[in-house]
Amino acid sequence: MFRQVICAFAVVALLAGCASDEGASGGAGGAYGQQGAGGPGGAGAYGANGAGQAAPGSQEDLVSLVGDRVFFSTDRSTLDDQARQTLDRQAAWLQRYPQVNVLIAGNCDERGTEEYNLALGERRANADRDYLVAHGVAANRIQTISYGKDRPADPASNPEAWAKNRNAITYVR
Repeated sequence: MFRQVICAFAVVALLAGCASDEGASGGAGGAYGQQGAGGPGGAGAYGANGAGQAAPGSQEDLVSLVGDRVFFSTDRSTLDDQARQTLDRQAAWLQRYPQVNVLIAGNCDERGTEEYNLALGERRANADRDYLVAHGVAANRIQTISYGKDRPADPASNPEAWAKNRNAITYVR
């Protein structure tokens, strides 16, 4: 009888250890460095399903395969080569999933007035939208918003944080 109780506890302990490993595959960060966590859900490349692969057409799929954000220089809303490469991948991804609509959020660093940063964030989001539309994505699938400096990716107050916060992020809707 004592052996059965010990065996039962051993099985429960093993199962508990396996259950905690499943949650680790969801991850909190993106799989591609500064491309980030993939938006409001924060799931990484493995997605919320924990199966080691993101659902096709999901935010996690966008983040892991093509990247969800582009970065801008200080006080600029023009796209550099790296931004255009990311947006080229986003355009191809969106053409692959024609049922997916997106929201592009323009963001700024903490410097500047609220009004200035809201306008700059809007120009950044619109630059992304215009590029995607020019590359075959229907305009009615894309909504834009500016958060200005209200939603920093990095709350620190230094040049590295400012660079991370000067972005436009594409979210699957």
